This record gives sequence, structure tokens and C-alpha cells, in this order.
Amino acid sequence: MMRKTAILLTMMTFAVMFFAMALIMRPFGIPPSAMDDYIIENAQEQTGANNAVSAVVFDYRGYDTLGEATILFTAVTAVAMLFRKRKDEAGD
Repeated sequence: MMRKTAILLTMMTFAVMFFAMALIMRPFGIPPSAMDDYIIENAQEQTGANNAVSAVVFDYRGYDTLGEATILFTAVTAVAMLFRKRKDEAGD
């Protein structure tokens, strides 16, 4: 009984949060902040990039992108190490 009550309470909490977020969400196409206008107006002048998305990813958020690339490289290396064959297993 306690487990069913906990599940019901959790589901109700998620439902309330979902509908609350749906009500306060901005309409599609309206910029959420003044930063959007700033980037659109100044990206080409400050970074030299013709594409504002590339300017944000590689210039304004360069360290964040470097961190993401490092995590991706580490994950790929770990998976490659898991699936490689060792010398002693290759002969079998």
C-alpha cells in the first residue's frame, strides 16, 4: 500500500510540474533574453564568423565545447579499450 501511494504521489508531482512548465513556457519564436539580440547583432563583428551558431559554439562557448569534446574522446577511447583483443587472447 505504501509503495502504491509513493508511486501515485510521484506521478502526480510530475504531472503538476509538466503542466506548470507548459503554462509558463514562452511562445515559439519570441527571443527569451536580450543576449539573443546581442549575439545576432555583434557575432560577425566580434568573432569574424558569418554563422551566429558557429560563433556561439566555437568562440563564445569555446571552453565548454572543448570540455564536451574531451568527454566524447574519453568515452570513445574507453569503449575501444573494452572491445580490443589482448595478445594472449588473440591466439586462442
